[in-house]
Amino acid sequence: MKAVRHQAILQLIRETGSQSTENLASHLQVSKETIRRDLQELQTQGQLIRRHGWAKIVKRETQDSGDSFRARQKSHQSRKADIARQALSWIDEGMVIALDASSTCWSLARQLPDISITVFTNSARVCRELSKRQNIQLISSGGRLLRKYDCYVNPALFSQLKTLEIDLFLFSCEAVDAAGAIWDSNDSNAEYKIALLRRAAQSLLLLDKSKLNRTSEVQIGHLDDVTQVISDLSDAQQRNEKPYSASTCAVTFAGRLA
Repeated sequence: MKAVRHQAILQLIRETGSQSTENLASHLQVSKETIRRDLQELQTQGQLIRRHGWAKIVKRETQDSGDSFRARQKSHQSRKADIARQALSWIDEGMVIALDASSTCWSLARQLPDISITVFTNSARVCRELSKRQNIQLISSGGRLLRKYDCYVNPALFSQLKTLEIDLFLFSCEAVDAAGAIWDSNDSNAEYKIALLRRAAQSLLLLDKSKLNRTSEVQIGHLDDVTQVISDLSDAQQRNEKPYSASTCAVTFAGRLA
């Protein structure tokens, strides 16, 4: 019965592009709680992606299922601000750091003090924010602007990175699955993150709990590739989450700060 319902859910979403939990429950004549459990299982299997009461099919042939920066900016704002605040303790004067085009790194940029550091980024939003700081040397990856993600795509990225010694790469992602694989929603952002993960001396993954036990379009690495994760999970919750038990990386809890 459940397998038949799963196939019906996938078929409905394929036909329309996306479906809300409420619509699926009404169409299949089951409770919304049943649909939520079904969607969680299908997401864990990599069949679909859940977002804020909606679900859509993973479209690996297009390699782009991501929400726009504007949509991500409005999601889990307080969690992201807390995580970003915790990450500030990793940044010291004289460092060369890299930031991705995530809304969490934009939140970090907004909180970043005006100290003598170098920041490399592919984020148009981060560039605009940090252009207000007099002591921060700002380097943009440049290239073509993707307005959906407010990020730059530069085919010469690898050549660009040869001239930089990155001390710390701070980034977020679309999802981390139960095996600890890190996923992103599109090729353009994924290529930047893969390159910086390889290049940086240390890396810091800024991860709110809504992204756990999910999958997406492009795998960018594994938790074992990351120096540290800063998450909004408590210590007790971390012990119960499969991604962390599948990895050797350290995790810091970013709770509300006094």
